Amino acid sequence: MRGFAMLGPGTTGWIEKERPKCGPMDAICRPLSLAACTSDIHTVYENALGPRTDMILGHEGTGEVVEVGSLVKDFKPGDKVMVAAITPDWNSVAAQGGFAMHSGGMLAGWKFSNIKDGMFAEFFHVNDADGNLAHLPEGMDVGVAAMMSDMIPTGFHASELAKVEYGDTVCVIGIGPVGLMGVRGAVLRGASRIYAVGTRPNCIEVAKKYGATEIVSYKDGPLDKQILELTKGQGVDKVIVAGGDCDTFDEALKMLKAGGIIGNVNYIGKGDYVKIPRAEWGVGMGHKTITGGLMPGGRRRLERLASLITTNRVDPSLIITHRYDGLDKVEDMLQIMHDKPIDLIKPVAIINW
Repeated sequence: MRGFAMLGPGTTGWIEKERPKCGPMDAICRPLSLAACTSDIHTVYENALGPRTDMILGHEGTGEVVEVGSLVKDFKPGDKVMVAAITPDWNSVAAQGGFAMHSGGMLAGWKFSNIKDGMFAEFFHVNDADGNLAHLPEGMDVGVAAMMSDMIPTGFHASELAKVEYGDTVCVIGIGPVGLMGVRGAVLRGASRIYAVGTRPNCIEVAKKYGATEIVSYKDGPLDKQILELTKGQGVDKVIVAGGDCDTFDEALKMLKAGGIIGNVNYIGKGDYVKIPRAEWGVGMGHKTITGGLMPGGRRRLERLASLITTNRVDPSLIITHRYDGLDKVEDMLQIMHDKPIDLIKPVAIINW
C-alpha cells in the first residue's frame, strides 16, 4: 500500500509498505476523510517523540471497514466508522485503573503515528475494533466526523481536567482548533465568563460563536496581568491550556485563584522543564492544581460526543477552513499546518474511492 510518512526527523514523503495484517480483535479500514494536526508537525519537525523512520503519519480521520478479525462482533466490511486518535488496549491493567490512554506505558494508547503507522495511507489498522471504532451517524459529513478523532475529544477533555463547573470563570489559552473546542466544552459544562486568548481574526470569530465572552491578546502584554485587571484582581477559577510552551504555566498560575485548576491538553513539543512560579503557587500550598492529560479514547466516548453534533450542541464545521480532495492531498494538508497561514484553523481531505 501507499502512505505518506515521516522518513526521518524533518523529512516526509510517500512510501510503499505492506498492507497491515488484521488480528482476531482488529479491523483494517480505508480512509474516507483525513485531517492534519499540529501534533504531526511537532513529531516531524521538532522530533518531539524521538526519531521515527518511515512511519506513516496521521491520527485523525474516518474510515470504511474492509476487514475484521474473527472475534469482532459489532463491525463488518462496508461499515463507515469514526476512529479516535487514541486507541487503547481495553483489556489492559491501565484501562482497568481508569487510564486506558496509557495502556502499555505512558502515552502508549496513542498508537497512530507514534508507535505504529497512522492513517495517511490506503489502509490503516485499528486494534481492539469493538472498543475503538464507532458507527458513523447517518447523514454526518465525513469531514466533520474527522473532528471526532482528536479536536473535539481533546478540547473537551481540557474542561474535564480543569473540572469546570456552573458559574466558573475560565481562561482558555490558545484558540486553535483544540482551544476552540475547549471554549465550547467549558460552555457546555456551565462556565460563565470565558476569556479566550488569541489573535487570529477567524479564530476569534469562532471563539465568540462558541461562547467566549471576552478576547485577550498576548500581544497586549502578560496574560496574567490582563486577566487580573479584567477580573479586578480576583483571577479565574479555571485555566485551559491549549497552546503555548513551557513558560505558559507561569502566566496560568499567576492568573489562577487559590483552589483553582489548570487543565492542560497542549502537546509541549520542546523544552526540558515547565516553569512554575514559587510565590504565585502559594509557595507550594496554594491549592492550585496543574493537570495534564492525553484525551480518553474509545467507542463510548466517540458515540457520546457525536450525539452533541447530531443534537446541534456543537458545530465542528466552524473550525474547518480548508478542504481537499483525495489521499494525495495529505501532503498539502501537512504543509499548510506547518506554514499556518492567517486564515487556517483546520484542514481536512475527503477521499472518494
